[in-house]
This record gives sequence, structure tokens and C-alpha cells, in this order.
Amino acid sequence: MKNTYIKTLILGAIMASCTSSNNELADKPIVRTQETLKTDSTVLSEDNFEYVSEQFSDLRVLRYHVKDFNKMPLQIKTLLYYLHEAALCGRDIVYDQNYKYNLTVRKTLEALVNNYKGNPGEDEYRKFLVYAKRVWFSNGIHHHYSMDKFTPECKPEFFEDLIAKTDSTLLPLNTTQNKKQFSSFITKIIFDPSLASKKVSLDPKSDLVKASAVNFYEGVTQKEVSDFYAAQIDRNNKQNPSYGLNSKVVKENGKLVEKKWMVGGMYTQSIEKIVYWLEKAITVAENDNQKEALEKLVKFYKSGELKDFDEYNIAWVKDTESSVDVVNGFIEVYQDPLGKKGSFESVVSVKDFEASKRIAAIGAQAQWFEDNSSILPQHKKKSVKGISAKVINAVIESGDSSPSTPIGINLPNNEWIREVHGSKSVNLGNIVEAYEQASGESVTNEFYYNNEIKKRVSECASLADKLHTDMHEVIGHASGQAEPGVAASSETLKNYANALEEGRADLVALYYLMDKKLIELGVMPSLDYGKAAYDEYITKGLLIQLSRIKPGKDIEEAHMRNRLMVSAWAYEKGKKDNVIEKKKENGKTYFVINDYDKLRVLFGDLLREIQRVKSQGDYKGGQALIENYGVKVDKELHKEIMERYASLKMSPYQGFIQPKLIAVKEGDNIIDVKIEYPKNFVKQMLEYGKNYGLLPVIN
Repeated sequence: MKNTYIKTLILGAIMASCTSSNNELADKPIVRTQETLKTDSTVLSEDNFEYVSEQFSDLRVLRYHVKDFNKMPLQIKTLLYYLHEAALCGRDIVYDQNYKYNLTVRKTLEALVNNYKGNPGEDEYRKFLVYAKRVWFSNGIHHHYSMDKFTPECKPEFFEDLIAKTDSTLLPLNTTQNKKQFSSFITKIIFDPSLASKKVSLDPKSDLVKASAVNFYEGVTQKEVSDFYAAQIDRNNKQNPSYGLNSKVVKENGKLVEKKWMVGGMYTQSIEKIVYWLEKAITVAENDNQKEALEKLVKFYKSGELKDFDEYNIAWVKDTESSVDVVNGFIEVYQDPLGKKGSFESVVSVKDFEASKRIAAIGAQAQWFEDNSSILPQHKKKSVKGISAKVINAVIESGDSSPSTPIGINLPNNEWIREVHGSKSVNLGNIVEAYEQASGESVTNEFYYNNEIKKRVSECASLADKLHTDMHEVIGHASGQAEPGVAASSETLKNYANALEEGRADLVALYYLMDKKLIELGVMPSLDYGKAAYDEYITKGLLIQLSRIKPGKDIEEAHMRNRLMVSAWAYEKGKKDNVIEKKKENGKTYFVINDYDKLRVLFGDLLREIQRVKSQGDYKGGQALIENYGVKVDKELHKEIMERYASLKMSPYQGFIQPKLIAVKEGDNIIDVKIEYPKNFVKQMLEYGKNYGLLPVIN
């Protein structure tokens, strides 16, 4: 995996524009006046912006602010509005990708919440509503991070009673079901923990396709899928597309076929609307390069051909001057156990020109970082191609990027495009700011050993985290090269490819965070910031992230496996010199770094090994690293961390309510675009379901 979506550890009126009564494409935004904007309770003051909304289960819902939106030119605001609509019109897709019956579940929950007539304070209803919010947060019935299915705490009988009291016409019954049959069907899907128990299984002892609940494959086996795609790859062609990225694989008449996600194909109801809004965006594009990229994206959605997607990515990489940018499509493959299928996501953003100076300074030195890396000479790129780096402010996120969001993006994922044409790296500045504004000192005080370390983390971690993200995205994912004849990591490293790639990018960042080069570039005041980054990484990797794991479970998520693997490997290899010391005081465990310079050497050693594994396609070597260091959890330590974290009364996962863009019109002309910051997560989810619920419940 070439792109990373790093998650922090603690850590409009909606338009009727995507739906209409006659199911035609429409452009009918709700018109607002200045007076209604003043009295609308969803509008938050710029001066006292509220970052935290609510907390439930293991989740906390935040908001982020789009700096200076009202000062932007009308053309830019209009472009952002069109891209905002395109993003939300694809929201249904990720639900269906995550599990075949997710849309049935979601539409059922929406109907029950919208039509509940009882006491909202009733204990059983409150439990039911928490479940509904968890489904909305995770884009389905599986936890967005652990991949495990979660079930309601309310009783099945209460749920069935809610269905019984709801008009049948409001429920997603199929033509063969009556309400009683539907109630039995949907109750089993929601309440039976053994049914579709794991969204993505990475257990190498199982058939990963059959063991995973994702809706990328049906009626096929892992071997059949692997053989199917292996036969398509031209070993003599260095510019193969990302086969399988935009399709579901099924078996018809004994043969494997692809149901492509495209206009006229699977998900056409959503994709047609995405295309409609992208074509409107083209009319207000900032420049020819941006226009060309959007045109090629539309061409891909209409053709479904992956070569067209590659052409789009090449054009997108070339567009480095625009202030507005958009990711829209089937991008990341983390939700596919075989690492081939791209989940729908969209991130619409605008450049933060002042903050971009830091990340651009790093990107400009990409070749120096490559030349001075600890990796083997034959694995270094002789010429690092055009890395465009900037800080952006998100305006809307959708699909796999929402409500849980990345803080850094590096695209495109196709390796040959990166090598020949370059890549774009971004840091989502206002997302990072929101996390910082919402966090406190409680985690630092609980998990770091002494006042010296706590003081350094408190004072330096904010910038250190930004630098880590910058280095991870700009230098990490763009570094290194495969040896001649070695296939893509998804083919060679298989189910370990994502975790190893995230580890590789993290290690590039860690290796250089203790390098005086960053001080020379003027992006880091002193090595204390590098030390704070090391303190955080080891403590999070070995301790804090355990708060996210259910008792008795192994670690499955790629980023978590990566952090544990890097931290545990460094701890073990540094034992002889006591580089990292495990301390226990007053029943609490700490990991304390005694020698930052030696730890940097260890990070460099592991970086060299992971790059070798990737460059040579060494599956067994990659498997050993992940399975030996990144999967198993110490049960006693886990219990301790869970208790310590619970005492903080904080949720370990965070996500966002999205801003809302509203077109103000005179006749058919947009004369302004306003931004609002909704306060209510449930209300936003219900509005999204009403106005952007475009797909049938079964696809």
C-alpha cells in the first residue's frame, strides 16, 4: 500500500440535489438568506468554535473548522460546493462495500429513529440509539478499526417491537417479505454475533475471502480470486493497472466475472450523480490542469476501465497549482483482505498556503532523504520523481474517509505512476488542529514515565506529530524501489502488504526525526522534537493503542500491527544495550527510552529490512515480522492498560461531523456559498440518509 491514512490515537441544510421525486438529476439547493443563517442553531461562531460534540461507546464525535471560507472567491466556493455534492453522492457505496446487508440495516435504523414515538430517555431506546450511531460512525455493522461485528445492548424484543410499530412502507422490505419475515431477517443480521462476525480477516490459516464479510467477493474462494488476477498481469509490462480495484468478483456459470463499479454497472445510481456534479465542477475549474484531471475522472467513471483511472491519476499528479483539490473514487484497499478492491472515499480540500511552507521544504529535499537513507543502495531511487507536498484544510469528507478520517494522504497508489510521474502528499491541517483542540493532558500524564518526558511531550508533540505525518507521507511512501522483475506488494506480500508499507513509511519518518537536517531546513527547532516523537511512538505502540483491542483479541488493523511491530522489534533488539527500558511502578507499566541515538540506529536497521522485504517480494520475511512482533497481545499488560485508560473516561476513537455547504441562488445562478457547522451527529446522519440515499438496499 502506497498511501497511508494515519489515525490519531487519542487521541448542507442538506440539499435535495442528489434525489428528486422523479429520480432525475437535479440542481435544487436550498436557498438561504442572511437572516435565516443568523437564526439557525447549527451555525457556530468563528470566535468560539466548538470542537467536541458528543461521546458514546468507544467513540467521540468532533467538528473541524474551515479557515477563511467566507473570504474565498465565489469561483472557489462554487467549485467546493459542486465537489461537496459529488462526495456525498458516493456515501452509500462504502456501506454496501463493507457488507452486503449494511444498507438494509442502515435504512431500517433510519426508519426506526425517524418514526420513534416513545420516550427518548427510555433505557432500551437509548441503547438502541447508541447502536445506530455506531453503525453510522463505522459505515456498517463492523467496528471501523477492529473489524469485529458489534451488536446492540438493547434487547432483541425491543428492536422487534420498534419494527412492529413502524409502517411497512418505511422499511426496506423486499418483494417476497412481509413485515414479520423482515423483522426476523433483520434481527438475526443485527443481533447474531456469529453471522458475518469479521469484516476483514487477516488470519493466514483461513480462506481470507470466505472469512471476511466485505461485499467484494461472492461465491468464490481466495485461491480462485488470486489465480483470476494473477492471470491478468503482464509480467513484461511495468505499467500494469491496479487490476480489480473497481469491481466485485462473482461466479457465473462456473466462471469468475467482475461486476464493475461504473455508470451503467454496479452502483450506477450513485456514480451517475457523482459524474453529474463533477461535470458541473469542470465548468468552474481553476485552470486547465485541474479541468483535465476532472475530465479524466469522469471518463473513468463512465468507462470503468482502469487504464482510464491511471490516466486520471497522472493528470491529477500534474495539477500542483490549484488551491482546491479532491480525492474521489475507489482508492484505499485496506478493507479488502486481498488488498485489491478500492473503497469509495472522497476528501475535498483547499490549500493552506502558509502552513504548506513546512511540508514543501521537506518535499523539496526528497532526493537528499533518499540518498541518505539506511536502506540498501540497490533499493534506493536514483531519481525521486515530483513529490508535490502541501497542507490542506478539509471541506468535506465522505465514504471511507468519514466520520473517521485520515490526517495525511499520499497518492496515487499505483507504483509505476509514482516512479514515473510522481505523487502528491498532504497533511490535513484543520483535522490535526481539531484533534489538538479536543485533546487534553490526561493521556500524557497517565502513560508517560516522569515529568521530564511529560514536559517534552506536552511542549513538542504537536509539531513532532505534524513532522511525522509530513515525513511519513512525503518521504516515506515515495521512497525505495523494487528489484527488477519483482511484482507489486499486493501480489508478493499479500495480506501483510498494508501493515509492512505503513511500517516502512513510519520508519522513514522516525529515522529522520532525529536528524539535524530538519533543523537545517528550519522546520524543527531542536532534536527535542525528535525525542518527543520517539517517546510518543514507543508509548503508543506498546501501551496506549492496546486500549482499542477487545480482551482476548489479536491485533488485525494494519496501522496498529505496524506500530506494535516497529515498537516491539526495537524493544527486543535493543535489550542488550537497554535502549528501551520497561519499568513498573505502583502497578503501572511504562516504556522509557534511555538512548535515542541507538534507537534511531535500530529504526534504520528495521527500515532496511522492511525495504528489502518489499523490494525482493519476500513473503516469509514479511510474515515473520508481522506475526512475531505485530499481532499478539500480552493479556496481563492489556488488562492493565484497559483499566488505566478507562479511568480517564475518554474514547479511544474519534471522528467528525462534516461541515455543510449551502448554495445561495438568484434564479439559476449561484451568487454565494455559505458554510455551516452542524452540531448534531444523529441529525446529520438522518439528513444524509434522506438526501443522499441513492442505492438499492441490495446491489
